[in-house]
Amino acid sequence: MADSYLFTSESVSEGHPDKVCDRISDEVVDLFLGADENARVACETLTTTNRVVIAGEVRGPDSLVTDGQVHRDKIEQLAREAVKSIGYEQHGFHWETAEVDVLLHAQSSDIAQGVDASGNKDEGAGDQGIMFGYACRETDALMPAPIHFSHRILKSMAEARHADPSLGLGPDSKSQVTLQYENGRPVKTTSIVVSTQHDEDVDQDRVREIVSEHVASVLPEGWMCPADEFYVNPTGRFVIGGPDGDCGLTGRKIIVDTYGGMAPHGGGAFSGKDPTKVDRSAAYAARYVAKNIVAAGLAEKCTIQVAYAIGVSKPLSIFVDTFGTGTVDNAKLIGAIREVMDLSPRGIREHLKLSRPIYAPSAAYGHFGRQPTDEGHFSWERTDLVEPLKAALT
Repeated sequence: MADSYLFTSESVSEGHPDKVCDRISDEVVDLFLGADENARVACETLTTTNRVVIAGEVRGPDSLVTDGQVHRDKIEQLAREAVKSIGYEQHGFHWETAEVDVLLHAQSSDIAQGVDASGNKDEGAGDQGIMFGYACRETDALMPAPIHFSHRILKSMAEARHADPSLGLGPDSKSQVTLQYENGRPVKTTSIVVSTQHDEDVDQDRVREIVSEHVASVLPEGWMCPADEFYVNPTGRFVIGGPDGDCGLTGRKIIVDTYGGMAPHGGGAFSGKDPTKVDRSAAYAARYVAKNIVAAGLAEKCTIQVAYAIGVSKPLSIFVDTFGTGTVDNAKLIGAIREVMDLSPRGIREHLKLSRPIYAPSAAYGHFGRQPTDEGHFSWERTDLVEPLKAALT
């Protein structure tokens, strides 16, 4: 990539139709893992005008699945609570009146025998695939700046909306941030786009005023783009939004979920999947390793790739690229990674303690660059591998 360039990333809010679906799917994952850490979930959600459809495969305790039949009433109530929490009480999409269809069924025994541990066979990957992790020094969160600021703008607006409904903002919103890079580093914002749903009686000047406050609070001082490059609700009106305005599906915002296009993506979505699915757990592990390499001062930026085969416990390959910024050879880094981190599905799950109900908060505003919590959320954002990595390289 050239030293000087423009780069753009976008984010979408918790009320975006696809993110409503991600949230419901992850609530299902949390419900099952909260009841049984060995539960299996592959849940997909669709939303449209006053309707939610939940489908997929599960395996769990009798409290949720009896004789292969899922307890649909519990799933329906969970979905309604999620929609209510997001803030949808609109004529075309309301947590209380929407039709909720629960079409979950028991997991295939063929998949189960490949994934489960038995005899001398360790737990295998839940699917084949490649996963990527990335970290860089552009922000304190060791995330690319365009996606980092895009997320923060919408999160700030959402917090204000929940705290003060009189603002007249709706749940559905999108942001897009374009940054100017010089010598490979972001130096200023050249344009910003924010579209946000609003009440009918809120005019566009007021919407722009509200959005401006949140953008200014997020960007570094002096980084605001020119006024004529600051676009708020470019269509001129955004009253009808959410699933009433656009059909939503789980897993359709994978670039928003990761690095905003700054790094590769393996293709698999995260939400709705339990941690035996390496689409999710190995992508978390790859970010964890990449972040710790950068945090340890071993590189200014780092991409990790890992690959798996369904039913096989060991990763088929590990790839590291530090883009010429590394302080040690990439081959040595791979050796250190293997020494400090077991990248088998079981190893990842146990090291990061992923078999817990920790996923619903990750459904919006990115899976990476977030703050780890004492309850185990975002454990892959810890930097506790810094010293082990350094020790492995000495």
